[in-house]
Amino acid sequence: MKRFSIVLLFAFACRGGENVTSTDTISTSGTQMTGTSSPTSTGAKGGGASSLSAMDKEFFIAAAQGNMSEVALGKLAADKGENAGIQAFGNRMVTDHGKGVEELKQLALKKGVALPAVVNKEQSNTAAALSQKVGKDFDHAYIADMIKDHEKDVAEFKQASLNAKDPDLRAWATKTLPVLLDHLKMAKTTESKLK
Repeated sequence: MKRFSIVLLFAFACRGGENVTSTDTISTSGTQMTGTSSPTSTGAKGGGASSLSAMDKEFFIAAAQGNMSEVALGKLAADKGENAGIQAFGNRMVTDHGKGVEELKQLALKKGVALPAVVNKEQSNTAAALSQKVGKDFDHAYIADMIKDHEKDVAEFKQASLNAKDPDLRAWATKTLPVLLDHLKMAKTTESKLK
């Protein structure tokens, strides 16, 4: 078993004055699953083996990691953002993607899927790079990443809303897609107002 530390990712993201720790939404250690690149929590209580297809599991894990990343980066933006629009967008990410984390926890219990304990390497690298930026440089880099990430998310959620084999996962993707479209629109509007 390989231990993962996400201290870097959440150390700077949880300074927003809230009494929330990273363990409120994810575990701080995980195990590496053989054959995948997705570390997962060892504490999921979903019963027996998952009934999800490999494609559905892949989407599930990616969605969980994406939500965790958006919450952490949203807290960072609310704390470090110079522009009020960036701060507002960050707060919206914390609220909406925090809700997504909670919904996926419930779905994980129902489907017998272990939740990821950490974000993926790309998301971790993005967080580390953004944490080094300040002022307008941070604002521009953050919102550019949010546009890129939400464009990717919208495409993936459209696919899952049409093609996920599990009806509950497909329904969740369908319900979440309009929220992601709204995030993308808000990110582009926020970017257009930056100087």
